[in-house]
Amino acid sequence: MKTIDDIDKTRLPKHVAIIMDGNGRWAQKQSKMRIFGHQNATQAVREAVEAAARLEIGYLTLYTFSTENWNRPQAEVDGLMKLLVKTIHEETPTLMKNNVRLRVIGETERLPKDSLQALQQIISTTEANNGTTLTLALSYSSRWEVAKALKAIVDDAAKGAIKKEDVDEETLRKYLATSWMPDPDLLIRTGGELRISNFLLWQMAYTEFYFSDILWPDFRQGDFYEAVYDYQNRQRRFGKTGDQVAAQ
Repeated sequence: MKTIDDIDKTRLPKHVAIIMDGNGRWAQKQSKMRIFGHQNATQAVREAVEAAARLEIGYLTLYTFSTENWNRPQAEVDGLMKLLVKTIHEETPTLMKNNVRLRVIGETERLPKDSLQALQQIISTTEANNGTTLTLALSYSSRWEVAKALKAIVDDAAKGAIKKEDVDEETLRKYLATSWMPDPDLLIRTGGELRISNFLLWQMAYTEFYFSDILWPDFRQGDFYEAVYDYQNRQRRFGKTGDQVAAQ
């Protein structure tokens, strides 16, 4: 297991994204309801946030709840929404202690009123923090995000605010929910699954992927450092050859 002392502070990812997978399976292994796994995942979130803050990583994005997750059993969805409010209240001191600012991307209008109010409160409370920006992808999917961006571009084109010939990759980027943050350098997925599940598809064109068999409730700071250490031992080429990158 790696520690913070194993990390090269000069070669840190600017943005780490995490797919927090394995809560349900963790609970089932203990013959518990799936919600039990979600309830015991709070510590893992705290560990990831504190590890990112200690490394002074600029952006940490957690895939918290996808638009597809609304299709889960109603009891589980209701439990997750209640847990969201509880966790927000409990973790506010941790965010403040670590100088972490909270933001949210996704169809937040679909959230229950109390969940949305709790989110708005903590976003306001942490607004002046200037350390790691923690973003919750909540009621989010990448296809929803891209479709929403395209609709906005079409609307602006109809109003004459943008010309068709001016639309390029940079234009689309500016209309995405993540326009204010850099693309992820590193994606961590726990739980042993080897897919990205409709998460930041546009943004992860050149992201380095790190897959772990650890179920999310068991994830700790050492696991975060392990992923960052692995990332630092890769050569990022962005379409160039290895020799070209080495010569830079």
